[in-house]
Amino acid sequence: MNRRTGKESKESILEAAIKVFSEKGYSQTTVREVAKEAGISVGGVYIYFKNKEDLYATLLNYLLKDFSDRTKETVKDMSGPADALYAVIAMNLKYARRYKGIIIAEGRDRGFKSCLDVKKRFFKKQRRLIEDIIKTGTASGKFKECNVKTAARVIIGILRGFVFSLLIDSTALYSAEDCSNIILNGLLRRKE
Repeated sequence: MNRRTGKESKESILEAAIKVFSEKGYSQTTVREVAKEAGISVGGVYIYFKNKEDLYATLLNYLLKDFSDRTKETVKDMSGPADALYAVIAMNLKYARRYKGIIIAEGRDRGFKSCLDVKKRFFKKQRRLIEDIIKTGTASGKFKECNVKTAARVIIGILRGFVFSLLIDSTALYSAEDCSNIILNGLLRRKE
């Protein structure tokens, strides 16, 4: 008999939830469908989650934590601030592509209002990471002097806009290179 550990079962349920919520949205998804996709009984889902809302909240927390951990890990080995900022942008776009269905379902069904405390903590961590990259860049002379907090907020806003554009046009994904170019170089031609 093939038996899963509790951690494996919970992760299997979360992976199934990603698929089902992405395909059907929050309001049309049932715990039964998630259980079936995970290959577990409905009662097995309720061992780990109180209800659909708890499952969804845990799923969002799981995805945001994974994104945050991977971004932080990627950035720590970057050789320079421009590379680090490029990595943050690339990770945002990669996750937007990978979890496009969840983003669309979240916007359509939940109006981005669910789990606000989790999202606020997530964006605060992301802003701090970008602030640290900008501080490193200005200290090294790679970036010009600027209001670090404002610059980080603008970059976060731009990245949110890229992700939000998925709701309007699901093909509206940009390349990390194009995004980085605009953010790092702007649109103004430099005098030589």
